[in-house]
Amino acid sequence: MQVWRINTRSRTLSREPVPPAWQRFGGRALIARIMLDEVPPTCDPLEKENKLIFAPGLLVGHMLSSTDRISVGAKSPLTRGIKESNAGGRTGLHMTHMGMHALIIEDQPTEAGLSILHLSQSGAQWESADGIAGLGVYESASKLIDRYGDQVAIALIGPGGEMRMKAAGIQNLDKDRVPARIAARGGLGAVMASKGLKAIVFDRTGGSKPALADPEGFKAASKDYTKSVLEHPQSITYRDYGTAAMAHMCDGFGALPTRNFSSGQFDNVDKISGETLREFILERGKPSDPSHACMAGCTIRCSNIFGGEDGEIIVSPLEYETIGLMGSNLEINSLDTIGRLNWQVNDLGLDSIEIGAALGVAADAGIMKWGDGDKAMELIAEIRKGTVLGRTLGDGALATGIKYGIERVPVVKGQAMSAYEPRAIKGTGLTYATSPQGADHTAGLTIRAKVNHLDPKVQRDVSLNAQLNMAGYDSLGACIFAGFGYAATPDAVVKRLLTARYGWDNLPDNILQDLGKAAIKMEREFNRKAGFTPADDRLPAWMTKEPLPPHNTVFDVDEQDLDSIFKDFE
Repeated sequence: MQVWRINTRSRTLSREPVPPAWQRFGGRALIARIMLDEVPPTCDPLEKENKLIFAPGLLVGHMLSSTDRISVGAKSPLTRGIKESNAGGRTGLHMTHMGMHALIIEDQPTEAGLSILHLSQSGAQWESADGIAGLGVYESASKLIDRYGDQVAIALIGPGGEMRMKAAGIQNLDKDRVPARIAARGGLGAVMASKGLKAIVFDRTGGSKPALADPEGFKAASKDYTKSVLEHPQSITYRDYGTAAMAHMCDGFGALPTRNFSSGQFDNVDKISGETLREFILERGKPSDPSHACMAGCTIRCSNIFGGEDGEIIVSPLEYETIGLMGSNLEINSLDTIGRLNWQVNDLGLDSIEIGAALGVAADAGIMKWGDGDKAMELIAEIRKGTVLGRTLGDGALATGIKYGIERVPVVKGQAMSAYEPRAIKGTGLTYATSPQGADHTAGLTIRAKVNHLDPKVQRDVSLNAQLNMAGYDSLGACIFAGFGYAATPDAVVKRLLTARYGWDNLPDNILQDLGKAAIKMEREFNRKAGFTPADDRLPAWMTKEPLPPHNTVFDVDEQDLDSIFKDFE
């Protein structure tokens, strides 16, 4: 494996040995290590000193179920700190088959315009993006597949990224060549645009799976892991209902963001639930599909293809986060409307969490009425046109709140909260506050912890455990749902897989959390050097004062717990 380094100014590729300090890191932890080693923490995220990093996790490349994700990282235009965002799809798998431990994209081109970067065993080629620049993600991907064939992986940005909006992500092709797998959070699509790139094409022709130090040991460990995934009851739930299953669960906890996070329950939750989504999909028939895999080899298949009554696909996938932020958060109770909003946001290459939160703030400001899906669609059209209003919304919830003088803005470190209300699921609130990544449920969701979620005194260790595990999974390249399988395997299967893959000796049984600790420690060091202080590890003040119905609770976790959560390994 090698580090592939692209200089966008000189348009050159160098392939380098993996430095010893990087060899035992992948995914999120590797991004943190590279950022600390090579990126000035105080740099402007959209200037040449920042770097865009693609890093497959340590177990990517062998089609382990739910374990072929790609991590993308840079200094974030949105949070102004370190950012790792990950996605399913083809990119991570193809990179490992090309022999990439990491792809580092640096510097900036001297000329205006966007390019396509084609990577193969033969090297790097730059081609003009004329003909696709300015196009949405779906049409751009179709044209790229026509040009480069349907066996490649592609990472690309949409118009939101081209306009350098802070909510812009990076889309990746799924196994069916749909550009629906977005590394959504933190504005990394804007960073990619700042490097002069519309798309990166990964052509693995002539490549192969990474070598295994112990093929039989890896096969045995993989079998045990896959068995645990298949037998876990949560895998069955997500296979049937996808992430949308969380709608009723969150509403039951009083934690479903409603009307710009002013309530934790939605009167029309039944209309947007996972059960209703599944019912619609089954009634409407193909091409709708309630159980769809975003990555080759995934046995959970938590994704979906959501089609309309006319037999045409509305969007794939429709996930809980979008249902929460663009549904209940806006008081929109139609899955068809939410799905169509989702497609437009995807086509723009934007984060549906951030845009949903921004629209909620806009509704609080009177820019749209609650429940008005037509007006929400008009506002997304403003984003596509790049108007002043559109650019404000495209920069996310915080920018929208500042523009219109709204206090109730659900962000931490400038990034919008996911669809889990932190005053009702206080462990997740602690994660939002303290994660170096900004507010993000994938940094450590605690809703399944066996605790009283309203008790502020029992959340610190729950959040810490979740954050360490998730940083570990992100460093392996594992989906959050892969954790069901890894956690249910009693014989340190992560250690067995890593030992068989790399031949590493003397790994601790709890290597997963050791990876998580290393990643978070490096991320916090980067953020400190970027100017972050303990004051940044807080929820918005209004959440500590404004009671959330139906439990009328505020976020009241002691600040000492916020400040001390990582003290044992820093």
